Amino acid sequence: MAEKKAFSGLSELVFQDGISGELHYFVYGSNMNKEQVLARGVKPKVVGAAKLPDHQLAFFDYSVVWDGGEESVVPALGHDVWGVIYELSPYDRERLDDAQDARLDGSGAYFHSPAKVVDQEGKVLTVLLYKKDKQGIPQKPSREYLDFIVQGAVDHELPSAYVEALRGMESTKAKFAVPRARKTSGGGCSECGDEPSSTSASVINISLG
Repeated sequence: MAEKKAFSGLSELVFQDGISGELHYFVYGSNMNKEQVLARGVKPKVVGAAKLPDHQLAFFDYSVVWDGGEESVVPALGHDVWGVIYELSPYDRERLDDAQDARLDGSGAYFHSPAKVVDQEGKVLTVLLYKKDKQGIPQKPSREYLDFIVQGAVDHELPSAYVEALRGMESTKAKFAVPRARKTSGGGCSECGDEPSSTSASVINISLG
């Protein structure tokens, strides 16, 4: 059976919510970093910054590329996750989905989740974002991985208070030089940290209030 790509049919899912036009992605972690996006062969149009209300940043599983947890978001009343809205061509959607190991059949490390975000002008937009498929015991990201995410936030001029909150998150120094190159074997990014793992999933809460 052919592998189902994560974006297949999702435009219909979003359109049922009353939106029309281009399908937008909301990125909030390492995909904000221009170095990673370029390494994945993706050339997004940056629509602008936005926040995901009532959520907070979380980390799950273990990345052998970055020696620590990988980002996702979890519900958290009264908290906001800031990120960037990308407009992607069909080709770029497929490239990013493949790199993120996101699959429609749920077999990948990530899946698409429709969400409502609020841009800097207060406009509510319907977007897609990547979420980890499993949750579990808290796992800290490596300091290097967190710094990589922070650089993306700085590049896109996210609110300074949010950037400082990211910098202040608990993390651990990688035990080896990162990012570590690896061979791809069915999903994930060969350059930047989306390694599926059997290690327990994890979450780290961050207060941004």
